[in-house]
Parts: sequence; structure tokens; C-alpha cells
Amino acid sequence: MTTEDPGVPRPGESPAQPLSFPRQQARTQRFTLGAPRAFTVAPDGSRVVFLRSSAGSDPVSRLWVLDVEDGRERTAADPGALLGGAAERLSAAERARRERSRESGAGIVGYATDAAVELAAFALSGRLFTAELRAGTTRELPAAGPVIDPRPSPDGRHVAYVSGGALRVTDADGGGDRALAAPEPGEAATVTYGLAEHVAAESMARHRGFWWSPDSARLLVARVDDAPVRRWWIADPAQPEREPVQIAYPAAGTANADVRLFVLGLDGARTEVVWDRGRFPYLARVHWSADGAPLLLVQSRDQRGQLYLAVDPANGSTRMVHAEEDADWLELFPGVPCWSPSGKLVRIVDEGGARVLAWGERPLTGAQLHVRAVLDVTEEDILLSASAGQAAADPETGEVHVYRVNELGVERLSREPGVHSAVRAGGLTVLVSAALDRPGSRVRVLRDGKHVANVASFAERPGLTPRVTLTEGGTRRIPCAVLLPTEYKASDGPLPVLLDPYGGPHGQRVLHAHNAYLTSQWFADQGFAVIVADGRGTPGRSPAWEKSIKNDLTLTLDDQVHALHALAQAYPLDLERVAIRGWSYGGYLAGMAVLRRPDVFHAAVVGAPVTDLRMYDTHYEERYLGDPAKTPQTYRHNSLVGDDGLIEAAEPHRPMLVVHGLADDNVVVAHSLRLSSALLAEGRPHEVLPLSGVTHMMSDERIAENLLHFQADFLKRSLGL
Repeated sequence: MTTEDPGVPRPGESPAQPLSFPRQQARTQRFTLGAPRAFTVAPDGSRVVFLRSSAGSDPVSRLWVLDVEDGRERTAADPGALLGGAAERLSAAERARRERSRESGAGIVGYATDAAVELAAFALSGRLFTAELRAGTTRELPAAGPVIDPRPSPDGRHVAYVSGGALRVTDADGGGDRALAAPEPGEAATVTYGLAEHVAAESMARHRGFWWSPDSARLLVARVDDAPVRRWWIADPAQPEREPVQIAYPAAGTANADVRLFVLGLDGARTEVVWDRGRFPYLARVHWSADGAPLLLVQSRDQRGQLYLAVDPANGSTRMVHAEEDADWLELFPGVPCWSPSGKLVRIVDEGGARVLAWGERPLTGAQLHVRAVLDVTEEDILLSASAGQAAADPETGEVHVYRVNELGVERLSREPGVHSAVRAGGLTVLVSAALDRPGSRVRVLRDGKHVANVASFAERPGLTPRVTLTEGGTRRIPCAVLLPTEYKASDGPLPVLLDPYGGPHGQRVLHAHNAYLTSQWFADQGFAVIVADGRGTPGRSPAWEKSIKNDLTLTLDDQVHALHALAQAYPLDLERVAIRGWSYGGYLAGMAVLRRPDVFHAAVVGAPVTDLRMYDTHYEERYLGDPAKTPQTYRHNSLVGDDGLIEAAEPHRPMLVVHGLADDNVVVAHSLRLSSALLAEGRPHEVLPLSGVTHMMSDERIAENLLHFQADFLKRSLGL
């Protein structure tokens, strides 16, 4: 469903032809605006709560409710009305939280509900609001702002939130606001309660720092002290009048923040949770439900060992429920660990070469499935998402499906080829499905497996359709997508090639989904054969596939070359004109490609690359390469630059366009500046495009639009097109 014509200009713009794809994609934030997301299902199955903006180019999300019985959607909270038309104001802490979670929207970007899904709480412009979801009313609560991450108690009587580094609680009727835990006067600059530290949010996918007890009487609250963490400075040279911003950045091999956990009672009681933080310093997961004691997952710094711990809230003691070790590393997964209603531990584990679901000590799945996440756990079954495992008859390239699993077997709920996920409660399942043959995602509401309602999408329809073939490349059976120009004919002959990968951990690019290839198709329509390849290290295939890159990230480049040469046997690829582009890990990969394999690659767009791996965060980098103090040669071999310049760079030199946001606090611009200096020192000409005020995300639509054109122009010039 579309409510906005992509060719209609905004106020102040002159009428024109339909928007170009780069402008449309930038304006719609990659066609995500207007699409429903962040679903919550009421336990009685009567309603579904979600976020959605009002149009495909509107960045301001509202809170919505779908009444399932009559299929009617209604707005539960409208930011425009609540702020009276005023612009949002975000605190530095809120901007950092959104950067870690890659949230580029505005308005209501997150919310939490009580257990009955009757009351929702959210922050807007640093103010605290609640919405009565059944009645449809919204109110602002007095709060010590700026408010971050408000969450109602399960019984709906209180709302906890973070402000000024303190964990605070207020009554849902607007009275009794007080701090349960706050930094001492001498700690104010470094201590926070209730927020996730940098590595937890950036590399562990733990974005929360506090959790309510199921009886609403207590909370588990993380205390983070980043005093030990090295300080860096982020400056914007385009704004010399502004002071640089200080950040605490735990680079590989340096000190992490000190993270502790406390049980806080609403009556003011405070008890520290005790575990061996020396051996297991990473607080990776926290789960607290009515099905068992509070449950922690803590990891060793090298991530080769982890403990599942049950907490006694009365005295803070912990007992080990389960322990795991791995020769490479232990991966973290969404939705686990948790308790089943029967009191058994639910986890995802690598066992017998497969990634399986474990219920207690019993695996419920085998090598036919590669389990990705646990979505819901009930007495009857466990809902999970999974892709095809190594033992599957069909590799189902790029597909992710939803399954019901119990002791009796496995049942697939999603039928059509595509990428699926789900949220479930009260016999109601919200199934979100993307496919190759249609843009965006379709959201269907099922009751006991039968379709009862849809959730509408207001996202715009893209102005192009990918011409994509999913396949496997070479003897390694690398998942690949090949895209040719829309009007290409066999008689046109071989095409210059553009590799368009992410190519590294946690970044699957080959997906059975239409919108995953829109940018790649636009580049194809500039005259390229575009290849997207998910080599070793990327998720979704097998534990061995992901972990084969331990100590050697250069294997990810080997697989790009392997896929390219294999696909050249079946597709019209001109191997004398091969370019590569990428961002973040993809930018690192693109830089490595032209520096170490100039015999294969003839040009590269190197976006926000990590070039010296000692300068990226502890939890991410040490997982793959260890402690740089103990493995300096491993870090050197895998980096593009070191203290003495370029590392293992081959001849001839190939054209490079290096792009980086000056405000990036994840991959800091020092990476690209050091790369540029090292290239210049060796007489290697290159182009650098600094993006003033831009972080690791690309949020300015004018920059995002023109950057695509700039890249295409650079690639054509560099390949002599």
C-alpha cells in the first residue's frame, strides 16, 4: 500500500519528473519509512502494537494499534500532536544510543509495554509519555529529563527510565518520581545506571541496561563505569568553533568499562549480583521472567568460555546452570538464553557441526536447520527463525524461515521463498515476510495458523525492479547474487564488473528479498554486472563457515575472488574491468582488494573502513584476532595500515575513492586518514571524500543521494568507461 506518489515534490520544490532512484532511496531511508515495525502482541490476542510513519518519505514514527477483531488500525500516539509541532531535541546520550542501534528515524523510535500490553511508555524529545493502548489516550508524565529508554513495570503501575546517568522510577499516575540509583558526586562523569556500555550495544546487540522483575517489585540494573576506558576525541573540522567531543572508546587490547549488576527494590533496597567478573567480565544477556530465577549469560574476555548463571535476588548470589567452551569463540543470539515454562534452559548452541536449539540438555533440531534466533517460548512449543543447514536437501540460498519446534518435531510456518520473522503471543502470530518478487515486506496476522488481518505498509514502491539471480559460486558453494542491467541482452557482450559485498561477520547480504538489491540494481543499470557474494565469515550457513576466519580475515577477500572467477564461467563478466565497493567491513574488504589483489581488482570505493584493526572495539576485534599484545603479527597481517605505513600492498596501484564521515564514533575517521597518509607516502594517488557531520550512518538525504552518483562517476572514470 502506498500513500505517496514518489514523483510529487515536497513543499517548496518545483514540479519535476519522477524522482531518480538515488533521490527516492535517500528520501525514503532505503524504503524503510512508512513500513510497520517493532511489533508487540497482547497476551489475550486482541491487539497488535507497532511503529510506523504516516508516509513513505515521512521520518517521524507514530505508535499504532491494530484491533484484531475488526481489523481496524488506529493511532495511539502522534509525535506532532504531543510536541505541538515543535522540533525534537535529543540529548547526547540519546543520540549515542540511536547510533549504536542504527536508528535513523525520528518521532517515537522505540517503546515498551506492561505485561498485559495495556500501557506503553516512550520518550519523545527527552520527555516521558505513556499511552493507554486500549482506551487510546496519551499523557505526559513529570520526569527528570532528558528521558532515555522508559519501560513500564509488568503490572503497569510504575515506569522506570534513565536520566542523567541515574535509574529513576515514577508512578504511572505521574507521582512519586525518584532515583533508585544515581552516580555519586565524584562519579558523575564516568558512571551510569541502566544504560548499555559501548561494546554491549555495538558488538553484543545488548541495547538495554535494566530489567523489571515479573512481580514489578524489583529491577536488575547495570552499573557502568567507563573511567578505565581510553578517551578519544571526535572533532568536526568544518565547524572549528565547536569543541571536540570526548568519547570513551575501548579499542582492542585496551581496558573495557567496569560493568556490575544490582538488584534494586522499589523500597530502596540495593544488592549487588556476584559472579567471577575477573574471568567473565562481559555481561552479554539478562533474562527475568516468571518461569525461573533471573538468568545471566556472562562471557570471558576472549569469548571462548561463557556461563549461564541463575541469580538469587534476595542476596545477589549466583549458581551455574550451564557452562560452554569453544576453541574459536561463542556466538551470541537473539532471544536466548531464557527459561521455558517447564523451567528448562533454552539456548542456541553449536553442536556436532550444526547450530541447534537446545531445550535443557536435549537438542530439538539437527543439521537440517541453522538456527538464527528464538522468537517465543510456550508450554507447547518454541518459535524460532532458521535458514537451511548443511544437511538440508536444498540450500535455499538467502532464505530465512519461521518454525515451530517441540519434542515431537519441527514444523515450518512460513511457506513462500523469502526472508521471514515473527512475533507471537496469545495464539496470535505476526508474520513479517519479504520476497524477491515484490518490494518491501508483507505483514500478516495469523490466529492458530489462519490469516485474520494485515498490517498496512505506507512505504513507497521503488522506481526500479532488481534483475537478480541467486546462485552458488565455485567449489566453496559461496552464496551469490548476480545482477545485470535491466535492458541487457546477450548480444551486448561482456560487462565491467562491480562487486558489492559486506562480506564479513554479522552481515548477510545475499537474501531472498526484493529490497536487498535495489542499490545493486541501480549500479547494474549504470552498465555493470554486479555481484554480491557472502563468503566465509558471513552468517546463515554453518558454524564452521562463520568461524573459519578465526585469525585470518583475508579469507573473506579470497572468497570474493573465488566467487568472481567461478561466476565468470556462466555470466558475461569482463575480468579486465573489475571494481569493488563497500561500507564498514565492506569498505575494509574493498580496500584490501585493491591493495593486495590488484591483479584482480582495478578500482575500489572504500567506505568507512577499519584500516588498523587495533583501533576497533574489544569485543568485536578480539573475538576474531585475539589480544593484540599477544598476537601482534595477526593484527598486522589483517590490517591495511600499521605504524610504518601500508601493509602487504602489491603493485600496480589501483584507483581508490576513500569515503568517511567525520563524526563517526564507531569507525573513527582516523582509519581513513591513516590510510590516505600511507598511500600518499608511497606515491599512490587516490581520492578522499570527507563527509562533515556524518556518522557511521548516512542520514542526510542530499549526501546519500549524491554519494551514489559520485561513486558511479568514480567507477566509470577509473575503469575507462
